Amino acid sequence: MATIKPMVRANICINSHPIGCAKETLRQIEYVKSKKGGRNITRAPKNVLVLGCSTGYGLASRIAAAFEYGADTVGVSFEKEATEKKGGTPGWYNNKQFDKSAAAAGLKSVTLNMDAFSDECRAEVVKIAKENGMKFDLVVYSLASPVRTDPDTKVTYRSVIKAIGKEYKGAALDMMTGALSEMVAPIAEGSDILNTIKVMGGEDWERWIDQLSEADVLADGCMTVAYSYIGPALSHAIYRDGTIGTAKKDLEAHARTISRKLAEKYKGAGYVSENKGLITRSSSVIPIIALYLGCLFKVQKAEGRHEGCIEQMERLFAERLYTADGVVPTDDEGRIRIDDWELLPETQAKIDEIMPKITADNVKTLIDFEGVRHDFLNINGFDVDGVDYEKDVADMSSIEF
Repeated sequence: MATIKPMVRANICINSHPIGCAKETLRQIEYVKSKKGGRNITRAPKNVLVLGCSTGYGLASRIAAAFEYGADTVGVSFEKEATEKKGGTPGWYNNKQFDKSAAAAGLKSVTLNMDAFSDECRAEVVKIAKENGMKFDLVVYSLASPVRTDPDTKVTYRSVIKAIGKEYKGAALDMMTGALSEMVAPIAEGSDILNTIKVMGGEDWERWIDQLSEADVLADGCMTVAYSYIGPALSHAIYRDGTIGTAKKDLEAHARTISRKLAEKYKGAGYVSENKGLITRSSSVIPIIALYLGCLFKVQKAEGRHEGCIEQMERLFAERLYTADGVVPTDDEGRIRIDDWELLPETQAKIDEIMPKITADNVKTLIDFEGVRHDFLNINGFDVDGVDYEKDVADMSSIEF
């Protein structure tokens, strides 16, 4: 029996708090419930599959689908399970609370702890869908694993965060102390680009849609959406134009192919949603990103436009995917843009004014450092309102409080 404090190594939190994770999941559930009364919901998903359902945008999507729109859901994520003495990953606790809350609300919820890149997982999802009489009218693709094994070749690929053509240097922010340092992203070489595309591109997403379609578990009008990020010009060298961005462009190319297939067979569609930049496990180790997000948060909070994962996904469902007239607003390339507030010219102009002025002495005042630090800890169930972090945790597998 002991208290649980955040263990942070090199801007990565390596443990989690069961009650903090559960309470944060409940907070998101309550948020979408509070929005429901103000939305004119005339269209809604009935059966939703969320691939990568345990944290971030995937978890928020599942919460919005279930608790604002009343959908039954199947979720897939690959988590370390907790035992009485050993903690699990944050997503394991989030999933446990989601399933508990869904059951209390009378919603069907099945959560699989499996490798979503595997055909075995696809077969299990199909089995569950058929046993429960479900045909998915929305498939959310929100996988963020750095490693993928190709089901056909059995080759394992690993993604990398590297620049292309020219080494990239940028400021790194220690999200616990506020200290600044220089971080260097090396140049991609050899098979780095191909490997990253294999993991983070659209190949696996299309394989999911193809196999679900072949198994006849997709509904008429089925939509699918995958998540991506474009970001501001200042980060393009390491993100949009780096290895990660190249993979995301591949994701967008597959979206067009997927959309054609769904349109022909189901009168459906496939989309990539370009979302707002948020603090995640990966953003903490990419040069300039955390510092930029600190500026973005400060500016958007002053503008009254700041959103976290749940606010973004609630708006995605209500104002993009399930509009009253059935039209999904997109840009000229067919992408959903829920990053619209982040990339407003006036917002970016304010950020461009702040960024060059940041020094080690003023960083905590020029950016929203406390907001960044909160979000960094919050991912793992720390710094959550209403949690007594001085209280001993007797059972690491329990989310009861």
